[in-house]
Amino acid sequence: MDDQRQMFPPGKLVLFGSGETSPSGQPIHERLLRELTPPIHVAILETPAGFQPNSATVAGKVGEFIEKRLQNFAPQVHIIAARKRGTPLSPDNPAIVAPILECNYIFMGPGSPTYMVRQLAGTVALRHVIERHRAGAYLCIASAAALAVSARVIPVYEVFKVGDEPHWVDGLNLLGPYGLDLAIVPHWNNAEGGEELDTSRCFMGQARMEELRRQLPDSTRILGIDEHTAVVLDFEQTCCLVLGKGTVTTWSRQEECIYQAGGTFPFSELGSDWRPTATRAKAAPPPPEEEALPPQVAEWIEQRERARAARDWATADALRRQIADLGYQVEDTPQGPRWRK
Repeated sequence: MDDQRQMFPPGKLVLFGSGETSPSGQPIHERLLRELTPPIHVAILETPAGFQPNSATVAGKVGEFIEKRLQNFAPQVHIIAARKRGTPLSPDNPAIVAPILECNYIFMGPGSPTYMVRQLAGTVALRHVIERHRAGAYLCIASAAALAVSARVIPVYEVFKVGDEPHWVDGLNLLGPYGLDLAIVPHWNNAEGGEELDTSRCFMGQARMEELRRQLPDSTRILGIDEHTAVVLDFEQTCCLVLGKGTVTTWSRQEECIYQAGGTFPFSELGSDWRPTATRAKAAPPPPEEEALPPQVAEWIEQRERARAARDWATADALRRQIADLGYQVEDTPQGPRWRK
């Protein structure tokens, strides 16, 4: 284990097997949003579906669901149009991805898992997502994105549609720093093929999934998530909670375990002994009145507040860095910005 062990617990992470914008998904989002300190800022990344001409519509429908179905939380939705490297809408474009840094609920969902890996790996967008998660933001990851954040990814379209032999490709491995070597498989109980075609195991079917399992190293666990089901990873308690209509399956070379909705299981069932070494402290109190804030820093804080009010995220992000360069940290709270050395 590397130095990542020496850290506060990050925010919770919810993995949907499907149904993230369905009536069965709504109470799961509500449960998580109730735990966050308002205001609720939601980032929706277009990247997984960035190859589709209607990727803005795909992300927009998720945003519409959040704004309407979760309106009691007054969520402010930010669509992150980070579609493709080497274009104006690149995941490396600071102006495009800056709003992520203001968000405490980050969503990634439908699209192509292999496209998402190619477009997001090593980018500014992914660094922002990781930074916010480690600072306590919650991640909501569904469908293709759930595959892509794995250590090892099934190239679903290439195998199911094109006819490639069953194989794995390297994923973003978002959970690797926490000792979780996972191959996440949504749509675990899919039955779209009916009696004629086994489309379970994310359209692979049981026979191909057995072949895929044999290809994995002993350290990798398969985490299968039924449709209209989610598993919430709690890094403070180092356990997983199953929510929704179906079950969650953990699968290794040695055994298969199935967990019903409402059940929990520890990270150790996924092969991880990671533990946070410190508890995240509550927000720091305002600095003593006798401590004077340098005029330049005070001016930058005011400018940053004006930029945030105007949704000029690139300017707000740049000002945050300038403030940090002078040795000060700004924390955004419902009562306004707080600063400390």
